[in-house]
Amino acid sequence: MIEGRLTRRAALGALAAMPFARVAGAQDLTKASIALLRLSSSGPVFIALEKGWFKEAGLDLAIKDFTAATQPPLAVVSGDADFGMTAFTAGFYNLAAKGGLKVIAAQSAEKAGYPLVAISVTKAAWESGVRSIKDLTGKRIAMTTAGSSMHYSIEVVARKHGIDTKTIVMVPLNSLPNMAAAFKGGTVDGAIWPVTTWRQVEADAGGHLLAWVGDEAPWQLGGVFTSPKTIAERRPLVEKFIVGYRRGAAAYNEAFGKRENGKIVPGPGYEELLGILAAAVKQTPALVAAGLPFIDPEGRLDVGDIYKQVQLWQSQGQVARDADPKTFVDLTFVKGHFNVPG
Repeated sequence: MIEGRLTRRAALGALAAMPFARVAGAQDLTKASIALLRLSSSGPVFIALEKGWFKEAGLDLAIKDFTAATQPPLAVVSGDADFGMTAFTAGFYNLAAKGGLKVIAAQSAEKAGYPLVAISVTKAAWESGVRSIKDLTGKRIAMTTAGSSMHYSIEVVARKHGIDTKTIVMVPLNSLPNMAAAFKGGTVDGAIWPVTTWRQVEADAGGHLLAWVGDEAPWQLGGVFTSPKTIAERRPLVEKFIVGYRRGAAAYNEAFGKRENGKIVPGPGYEELLGILAAAVKQTPALVAAGLPFIDPEGRLDVGDIYKQVQLWQSQGQVARDADPKTFVDLTFVKGHFNVPG
């Protein structure tokens, strides 16, 4: 009887201690935040959060979401967020070159077979003979802003085809709705779009696809970054983040990474993870599935391509001449990066 009472006491004691243990565990988590856009390219973070992988790594991560690629870098530089992820732009490289940012892992990339960004022309332009990238000479092409990832995409694709990009009239319209209105109204000859926007514009106004950027000129579209101060003073925080992020990237790639003829071949966890992304970006699963970019399963960067991007922007006067990727790309958190200059 005494043994039974002790056993019951021990059990009751354990039950009483359980809520405390959970609270203590929560208190042990390191709080951090990440600035991002609610796009499928942020998928590894959404997946890792939903699956609890950041918490397993010891991190209580909060999302701070924005609507323009210029905003996450500014949030990190100002200290409003610990981490950020977005497309690389000329503005990003200027902030990084001034010591405000360190790139620590890959986000999305343009890659053949992944229809992500479309270059298209209006019906009128098509009927007038604009049938290929080479025909864009002298044409008005809408984009969001100068120095953006869209601008860079036009530059690299045109150069591949031997076109002097100075002969293309780039028309910065600041937003996708403005671009759609100009395309429908015929005040531009063409535009460059995210795939989901292009599908909608194509349905509403017609037009013709000239090329997918990834098929023409693959490049490192985006990255994950933090501040030099965070790395110097809170390196364990960065290491915890990378553990969770890479688990998310691996699961994303396993579910969505295989393509045949430009179409997804669903992998393990496809339906579950697609549902997670659809909820996170507030779009239907079908729309999300139409625009899933390539994301390296280990977060590895094409470092050489970052050097090329900086050089292109420097040649146009968009990025300072003394900007040197060696000073703002940190290769120590992820192993096996690609094309690292000697």
